[in-house]
Amino acid sequence: MSATRPEVLVLGAGIAGLASAVRLAEAGFPVRVVSKDRPEATTSAVAAALWHPFHAEPPDRVLRWCRASFAVYEAEAGEPGSGVRMRPLVEYHRRPAAWPSWAEAVPDLRRVPPPPGFAAALACTVPVAESPVYLRRLEARLARLGVPIEAGVEVGHLREVVRPGRVVVVCTGLGSQRLLDDAALYPIRGQIVLVDNPGLDRVVLDEDDADALTYLIPRSDDVIVGGTTLRGVWNTEPDPATTEAILERAVRLEPRLAAAAVRAVRVGLRPGRTAVRLEAERWSNGGGVVYNLGHGGSGYTLAWGCADEVVDEVRALVADG
Repeated sequence: MSATRPEVLVLGAGIAGLASAVRLAEAGFPVRVVSKDRPEATTSAVAAALWHPFHAEPPDRVLRWCRASFAVYEAEAGEPGSGVRMRPLVEYHRRPAAWPSWAEAVPDLRRVPPPPGFAAALACTVPVAESPVYLRRLEARLARLGVPIEAGVEVGHLREVVRPGRVVVVCTGLGSQRLLDDAALYPIRGQIVLVDNPGLDRVVLDEDDADALTYLIPRSDDVIVGGTTLRGVWNTEPDPATTEAILERAVRLEPRLAAAAVRAVRVGLRPGRTAVRLEAERWSNGGGVVYNLGHGGSGYTLAWGCADEVVDEVRALVADG
């Protein structure tokens, strides 16, 4: 691969793919984005888009990535129409809670008195992105950079698109399992309920049940109520019993939700992996590949930090060519 600017083909139009494409285009690379689905049909469009590291490893790299993303969202929260807002968050624990590994990324993280029934509580201010708004904004940003999104393109295997003079950036989430034969990837099924917002402003988390999280994430006119973290479950059909259980837990945390009308029930499959895969390799045919996948429940939380590292990896491939 020569030191000239190669074509960069980004696979995937979720948050990881769009953020990577933005950073690459801003760095001067000719970029194309191809995806089976349009952004609004990806798992990223269902995501609560709360900045909060969740089901992502390893801790040292996650801290670096999430700190970088926090800074981006914090700056965007001051821009009209960005879809991002800084919101107070309180995290309840039924047992004594260790200081989180990502604490350095949040300026105001602190312990606060827990309510009855809880042993500990942490509080801070974090970004929340309204995922449909944010994805549309990124698509518009790419359009201004001259980068189209080519949807409806399904790549059967990575070898179909790796060629000399091109770097392929793989941001295909769970689709990477088939695309790469990556057995380390697995689905983490999440079911959420969207309800009218009765005036909530604060994010509330109760994460002590590994399979049945309870979280309340207010947005401009609704609240995302969740949820589930079922590993290895591929089913994307909403389960009525799960919906009822989610709402019952939510009302216990916030009684004002008892009268909130349900707007929708949605299911998404988070791309779980033993560790986030962000690395580069050169193929024998001269093509290059950068992997950016396996973000678990932290797609938005890690997106911009990972995108910055994708640019570094692409530059290294070009320089070493």
